[in-house]
Amino acid sequence: MIEKITSENFDEKVLRAEGPILVDFYADWCGPCKMLAPVVEVVAEEFSGRITVGKLNIDENAPLADRYGVMSIPTLIVFRGGKEENRLLGLQSKEAIHRVIQTIL
Repeated sequence: MIEKITSENFDEKVLRAEGPILVDFYADWCGPCKMLAPVVEVVAEEFSGRITVGKLNIDENAPLADRYGVMSIPTLIVFRGGKEENRLLGLQSKEAIHRVIQTIL
């Protein structure tokens, strides 16, 4: 299951998360974001129980995108213990996302 991340729940869901969380910073109008969405869903299923996956719409939560320096989308950021551990920019393969997740598990 993919969590919806917003400005209202970011601290609770991301910064205070018990385990690692992968956050997909996206926008509804973004073509590469739409192409990445099914890949993120598969990754969420494959790593269920080991990592949380969330999506954050940058148009609805612009201050958070600014806070984390998200200048292009899609951007995937892995957080652990409230801190950024790793980041992937642009359209990514499932294998590339797997490699990043494996570094924090």
